[in-house]
Amino acid sequence: MPRPKKILKIIGGIIIFFTLPSLLFFAFLYFKYNEDLPTGTQGTAADQLANRMLDALDHDAFLATDYIEFTFKKRHHFKWNRVENTCEVYWKNIKVNLDLNDRKNSEVFVSETPYTGEDIHEYIQKAEKLFNNDTFWLVAPYKVFDDGVERRLVKTENGKEALLVTYTSGGTTPGDSYLWHLDSNGKPTSYQMWVDILPIDGLEASWSDWTTTSTGAQLPTFHKFLFLGLEIEDLKTSEN
Repeated sequence: MPRPKKILKIIGGIIIFFTLPSLLFFAFLYFKYNEDLPTGTQGTAADQLANRMLDALDHDAFLATDYIEFTFKKRHHFKWNRVENTCEVYWKNIKVNLDLNDRKNSEVFVSETPYTGEDIHEYIQKAEKLFNNDTFWLVAPYKVFDDGVERRLVKTENGKEALLVTYTSGGTTPGDSYLWHLDSNGKPTSYQMWVDILPIDGLEASWSDWTTTSTGAQLPTFHKFLFLGLEIEDLKTSEN
């Protein structure tokens, strides 16, 4: 029978075997991608660049879109009524009718049965978190003039103009910043992220797989993020 000391050595070896590669991989990513948050200038020039981006995406068509339905990463499904400010959020066997004006009016269903258990608020909070995160990956460019948003014009190393957007309030993680990179027409091609949820600053995700929906709104269908692909499927839009 192995001695306790040998057992500890075996356990320690197993831990190192599984954690060391992960630590080395994280260190590689950190030194390769980590960047400080850039500085920029607030004011008219930054707002003009933000408006140029919105014009390139036909912002008016998005504003006229009253209903958006989509699936994010094959896991979460949303039926978003932008006029009523409500959203049906689905994951696994859970459905939450999320009232974005008054969370107390939200409803929870488990396997299509109304749910009123003590942890109902946890389901509602999760639905709200999923909504904030997943819809951001869908409509983030259209949120650059939301309340509590700061815009700055940044000159990148290659001499191009980029738009730094900081959300000082609202959402799930206020304080997050995004640096939008645009093509020659002002259309987003990617953004870099300085967000609480990520341990590495400045990671970049693509915004290049656009589709024009039935209402004319331009929305993304895929994001490349490091070695991952974030799919947006079953995309439907309509006007009332």
